[in-house]
Amino acid sequence: MKVFHIQAAMPLCTNTFLLIGDQGHAVVIDPNAPAQRYLDLLREHHAHLAAVLLTHGHYDHMGSVAELRKATGASLMVSELDAAPHVDERLFPPLDQVSCYGDGDHFSVDDMDFQVIATPGHTSGSVCLLCGEHLFSGDTLFCGDIGRTDLETGSMAQMNASLRKLAAQVPDDVQVLPGHGPFSTMEQEKSRNYYLRAAMEDPK
Repeated sequence: MKVFHIQAAMPLCTNTFLLIGDQGHAVVIDPNAPAQRYLDLLREHHAHLAAVLLTHGHYDHMGSVAELRKATGASLMVSELDAAPHVDERLFPPLDQVSCYGDGDHFSVDDMDFQVIATPGHTSGSVCLLCGEHLFSGDTLFCGDIGRTDLETGSMAQMNASLRKLAAQVPDDVQVLPGHGPFSTMEQEKSRNYYLRAAMEDPK
């Protein structure tokens, strides 16, 4: 598996990722950079985009969805809770064109095996995607921080429960690749991230 980090434009600078498997099938996670950047990489590596994966339904994680799907025919996968009418319909296709995943789901593309971990808090449908030694954490877990919980469908109580789940399920040596900011590891976040540590110490 090859992992390419493609950062979207300022001011939000969303971290997006293109993963290419050993048989030339690819997935893109939270595409918000210009679609041509992904298409150029796909062409360069003779790869076909099989799926677009979203960690949640906010506009800054899906700006290139429509163009990429039109160019490649890729499927779109997102949590059912974020595949809702409140998302921007200019960016999001009709719900009958969406595949939804839920907590504990597993799926594979070539040699890439994904586990879906539901992590509500930033949005009700937020998920983290664990693929081998990489955790694509969206806006749930950042390096030294967490995503906002004061937006629509956000919840601090749910965020704390999600953080405890991540601490319990994700090995320490896994690299955390968040939706914004620098990369980290679970070990580093368990030792330095105030919010994750507080959630781990909370018995609720």
